[in-house]
Amino acid sequence: MLEVADVDVARGGRTLLRGLSFHLAAGERLAVIGPNGAGKSSLLHTLIGDHAPARGDIRVGGRPLTALGDRERACRLALLPQASTLDFPFTVDEVVALGRTPHASGAVADRAVIEAVCAATDIDHLRRRLYPRLSGGEKQRVQLARVLAQIWRPEDAGERLLLLDEPVAALDIGHQALVMDRIAAFAAGGAAVVVVLHDISLAARHADRMLALRDGAAVAQGVPADVVTVDTMRRLFDADACVMTHPRTHTPVVLHG
Repeated sequence: MLEVADVDVARGGRTLLRGLSFHLAAGERLAVIGPNGAGKSSLLHTLIGDHAPARGDIRVGGRPLTALGDRERACRLALLPQASTLDFPFTVDEVVALGRTPHASGAVADRAVIEAVCAATDIDHLRRRLYPRLSGGEKQRVQLARVLAQIWRPEDAGERLLLLDEPVAALDIGHQALVMDRIAAFAAGGAAVVVVLHDISLAARHADRMLALRDGAAVAQGVPADVVTVDTMRRLFDADACVMTHPRTHTPVVLHG
C-alpha cells in the first residue's frame, strides 16, 4: 500500500532523511522510534506530502504520492502532528467535524462518522465543551478523533494511510491503552498506520513492524523482536539498556540501566 524507495529529504541545507526505504501493507502498523532529531517527524511530513524528496520515490496504492490531487490526498491520508494549536472557541464537536471537510458525503453520513469517532476515542462526554478549555490529554484525543474522521470511511475502496506523531504523549496509561487499541482496530479495517512513539516498549507491543532512525537513516527495521535489542538501543541512544520479554504479550520490554 505504501512504498518508500531510497528517499532523501533536505531542507534549508540540512539533510533530514537519507536513503530511506520500506514498505507497508494495508492493515499493517509501523512504529518509528529513535532519538530526538532523528527524522521521525520529518518522515511523517514527507509521507503526507509536506516535504518533497530530493531523491527517491514514494507511492501510495501503486501511484506516486505526487499524482494524488489535494482532495484525494486529504480523503486518504491524514496526519496527527505532535502539536495542534487551536485557540478559537470551537466546541469539541466542531473540531472533530473539521475532519470531514474534504468529503462530499452529506450531513447525515458525516454525522454518523463523527458519532463513531467520538465514541472510539472516549470523548462523547466532551462534545459540547469548548476545545481551548480542555486538558492536554483531552485535546489530544479530540485531535485523534478529527484525523480518524478525515479518513474513517472513504466513498470507495481506496487505500488509507494514518500518520500519527506521538499520539499518546499526554495521556494516562488507561487512555494510552484505549488509543493504541483503537489504532489497531483502525488498521484492522484496512488502513496502513505509521506511528511515532518514544515509549519503545509500547511501540513493540502494538506494532507489526518497527523502523529505528538515527540522523535520518534507518539503523534497523523489521518485527519488534528483531529491532528492539540491546545493540540497537545502544546504536540509537548511546545508552545501555536491558531488553526483556513481557511475560504476557511476549513482546520486548526496555529497561534503563
